[in-house]
Amino acid sequence: MLDTYTVCSTVYDIHHMPHSQDNPSLLEHLRLELRRGSLILAVLACLRSEQYGYTLRKALSDRGMEIEEGTLYPLLRRLETQGLLLSEWREEEKRNKRFYRLSPLGTEILEKLLAEWKAIDSSLDQIVKG
Repeated sequence: MLDTYTVCSTVYDIHHMPHSQDNPSLLEHLRLELRRGSLILAVLACLRSEQYGYTLRKALSDRGMEIEEGTLYPLLRRLETQGLLLSEWREEEKRNKRFYRLSPLGTEILEKLLAEWKAIDSSLDQIVKG
């Protein structure tokens, strides 16, 4: 979700980083900024069908989107607090697991974010190809 704060924060961070052609921390910072919004979209899209944390993490990983547990679970809690996800505890295979799925609001927001993503992707494709 690219908002004004994210854009301004990224521009500020880039402007105040040491400038060097061999600055791996700059590249890593930019890579993480690019990935942050994409990760939210990927999680929401995967939760169109109900999953618990481990299966969600594996589904993302199998599709090339690695995510650490320490990133995934706080993200899931935040998305649930925002009303985008619903969750419930259930016993499966003799273990309690928390299952997540999109809420009606989450479904609506996902569709709007996907439309925005497609528009951004189309614009970037034109820009990059010149």
